[in-house]
Amino acid sequence: MESVWGDGKDIWKNKIQALQLRFRDRFRVTVDKHNRVFRQRISDGYFSTTVQRWLLRFRTFQNKSLPSASKFYCKRVSKDVDGAEDSVLSRMLQAIAVPVLGNVCHVFMHGLNHVQIYGAEKLQEALLHRQEGKPLLTVSNHVASVDDPFVIASLLPPSVMLDAHNLRWTLCATDRCFKNPATSAFFQSVKVLPVSRGDGIYQKGMDMALSKLNNGAWVHIFPEGSRSRDGGRTMGSIKRGVGRLVMDADNVPLVVPFVHTGMQDIMPIGSKFPKIGKTVTVLIGDPIHLDDLVSADDRFISRGELYDAISLRIGHRLQELKVQVDKLALQHSLEVQTHTSQNGERATGILQQVDWEAFGMSSYILADKDSSSLTGVTEEPQKLNIHHEVQPTYDRYFRVSFFHEGGLMSRVHGYMYPTELMGFAARGLFMNTRNQIDDQNNVKEVGPLKAWKQYFEASIFCQWNCK
Repeated sequence: MESVWGDGKDIWKNKIQALQLRFRDRFRVTVDKHNRVFRQRISDGYFSTTVQRWLLRFRTFQNKSLPSASKFYCKRVSKDVDGAEDSVLSRMLQAIAVPVLGNVCHVFMHGLNHVQIYGAEKLQEALLHRQEGKPLLTVSNHVASVDDPFVIASLLPPSVMLDAHNLRWTLCATDRCFKNPATSAFFQSVKVLPVSRGDGIYQKGMDMALSKLNNGAWVHIFPEGSRSRDGGRTMGSIKRGVGRLVMDADNVPLVVPFVHTGMQDIMPIGSKFPKIGKTVTVLIGDPIHLDDLVSADDRFISRGELYDAISLRIGHRLQELKVQVDKLALQHSLEVQTHTSQNGERATGILQQVDWEAFGMSSYILADKDSSSLTGVTEEPQKLNIHHEVQPTYDRYFRVSFFHEGGLMSRVHGYMYPTELMGFAARGLFMNTRNQIDDQNNVKEVGPLKAWKQYFEASIFCQWNCK
């Protein structure tokens, strides 16, 4: 029995040795008989093709998935990163589409809405009078889906928008503006570059934006990355993509910030068509200086920290402008209300100066003295008869005074419809011209159209017959 067990033990020992030799020949590694672990040889030449392939896969997985400070780097972009965007056909389409769309949006904003712009000369100065080859980067908050082109078009005069070459390039998500070939062709013709959500700051769309900046062009972006979730009341965090556009450009761009409010009323969330008759307030700030961060030494500060520092400074500036533009919008709304009340007082004053006797309405409107004298007398009966229901009559409608509170205009709006007001004027003219009136009750039963007819028959037609 022991001999059989010993023979079996030798057989398994021979099999293990054979397996060790096979591992050594296959992977070029030695097997430690004491520790039974694999030790890789120092030289890479002993690695087989299979081990090298798996090692490469592991390194790729580590670079893509695991966080590391070295994943941010300086990626330079040439001036012609995408030749299709600068083809002759695309330039011809842009030369036609951009001025047409810009001027239409300008007319819509200034003709059908009201736009208050503060600091417009700062943007025009940066656009028209910056150094040759100096790129321009504008940043703003994102409130509505039509912020670009509506707000951009409202900031520029129509003559400037005729030159499509000097107008802005902007970015838009592929799942929103580039869903199909038709929308892709349209947005490309109005100088929109595609970006993919979640692809990071080194994707092709960002490279194309850098290429435009390297050519000295104007690029406008929304550094929040998406629209405001609360209708523009607050701003979201600034993404580090704007930091890369500033850091990796060949020349440091001129960064001009501006903030607007009111676009949430023109294009509310869920609305398919823009509204009219709204007020938009835009505040343009001074250029943001970022030279100190751009010239910082990469050896002491990582690339990612520089991106974040630039984004943070731009975000702070936009927040300051946001507070200021909200104050300006509130101040403007208060001024509009005050102006409206002043116009009402002015209209009441004009009505007080009208000679109502010339219209035959003196018997229906009390004078100021009579109404003021009756105020104290009629005040107590009104308190006693507060629960008494009074049937509405024309005497109650027309016997009013010219006081501002409870005067003619307020009571007319409170008691009369426009058709009744026309009938009231017609009856006054009719009673002034007519010499014989049977009684007051007959006048009350006359409708507006019939009163005008009787007036023309009694006055104009009578004059023609007398001649």
